Amino acid sequence: MDYRYNVVTLKYLTDISPMQPPSPKKKLFEQFSRVAKALANANRLELLEALAQGERSVDGLVKATGIPFANASHHLHIMRDSGLVKSRKEGTQVIYSLTDDRVVAVVSGIQRIAENHSAEVERIVRENFESRDNLTPVRREELLALVKSGEAVVIDVRPPSEYQAGHIHGAVNFPLGSLPERLNQLPQDLEIVAYCRGPYCMLAFEAVEELRKRGYRARRLEDGFPEWKAGKLPVE
Repeated sequence: MDYRYNVVTLKYLTDISPMQPPSPKKKLFEQFSRVAKALANANRLELLEALAQGERSVDGLVKATGIPFANASHHLHIMRDSGLVKSRKEGTQVIYSLTDDRVVAVVSGIQRIAENHSAEVERIVRENFESRDNLTPVRREELLALVKSGEAVVIDVRPPSEYQAGHIHGAVNFPLGSLPERLNQLPQDLEIVAYCRGPYCMLAFEAVEELRKRGYRARRLEDGFPEWKAGKLPVE
């Protein structure tokens, strides 16, 4: 058998039989993968959590997350190109925000899958979060019922700027640092429900610990303001 003949024949057949172009579905999956890749970074997930509290400048995001300015800008550009965030100019500053509340739902879904199916995530949550609070957190539907019946007071323990950008309807802003001096403003006969930025935000854990030390009945919301807002529940 002439090896050279086979090579020439193969090349000829390849030239006259071009590969079929990708199907529309394949093209879509390639674009979906760009969005998924944009989420595959711990710093970007932290930036998304900060933006879920409300729009911010790059400087504000650097302050909120501790990520260096150049790195934060780089990650924000990637997420903007993939459709996760959007930007606008305000004077000399660039202001970023989430493109859609569904971004929060996607990130929450990733977190739940990891908690349920990753042994390492389960260990971290158990040792660092569940160990600090053995009471069952308040579910969103439960909180709505407690507030409607007048059995609970809701406090937002995030910084004032985040509270002003948006908060649960009826919640009162009690930034964690001011909590000890303002305890006399909270009723002793009602349950206090604290919330902050999300399920892994330590502010609510620390607020609940402080309140229980002072004799209050206190629990934390199961997640935070972004998840509440993404769930189309009442906000201000």
